[in-house]
Amino acid sequence: MNPIIAGNWKMNKDPSESRVLIQRLLELAGDVRDRDVIICPPFTSLAAVSELIKNSRFKLGAQNMHWERNGAFTGEISGLFLKSLGCEYVIIGHSERRHIMGETDEMINKKLKTALEIGLISIFCIGETEKEREEGRTEEVILNQLKKGLRDIESEVHKIIFAYEPVWAIGTGKTATPRQASEVHKFIRKQFSKKITILYGGSVNAGNIDSLMAEKEIEGVLVGGASLKPEEFTRIIKFQQM
Repeated sequence: MNPIIAGNWKMNKDPSESRVLIQRLLELAGDVRDRDVIICPPFTSLAAVSELIKNSRFKLGAQNMHWERNGAFTGEISGLFLKSLGCEYVIIGHSERRHIMGETDEMINKKLKTALEIGLISIFCIGETEKEREEGRTEEVILNQLKKGLRDIESEVHKIIFAYEPVWAIGTGKTATPRQASEVHKFIRKQFSKKITILYGGSVNAGNIDSLMAEKEIEGVLVGGASLKPEEFTRIIKFQQM
């Protein structure tokens, strides 16, 4: 399996800016063959990005979706709409959705179920806060997120991509050490009898990508701010095997 490099643009780049960024990324990294690159722009840029990458090896993902396919849910987005735009992936349970927008494990569970039903591959985010880590509760928190998030779909975990994102390392400049990340990945993997894919996310950048990807437990990364800088994101995509 190829390493997975996913770029989460968050609430950045309008359609015009997205075209410029994608065109530059295609120039710099469009020739990569041994890495799977997933681009997750804002909803308003999905169509523009989809058009530009359709003949490339880049894949399209969305940053969120509703658990219902359609209906009276003002301001929400259906997974079916995402698929119609060319999305193959969707980020579910990102810490910013959990801690800023108030998403619960129960809501995340419903989204994961719907994504499985309609054929979108979820990038399911889990992780602890700084306070929870300091209290020694990392494993307890992650186990709870896994248990509630995967309720009634445990048998399909091999169809989901997991992303360990310690909340204290997202957008803070702090990064879990490769050893810290590897230990948590190992703990997550132990919870399942089936083989699963686990990415690391949390202030991934050109300076730490090589050491992170040297860990056998880390099978890819979910990149935030650095994915908005084409030269730096290219360096991440083309990480050096150690």
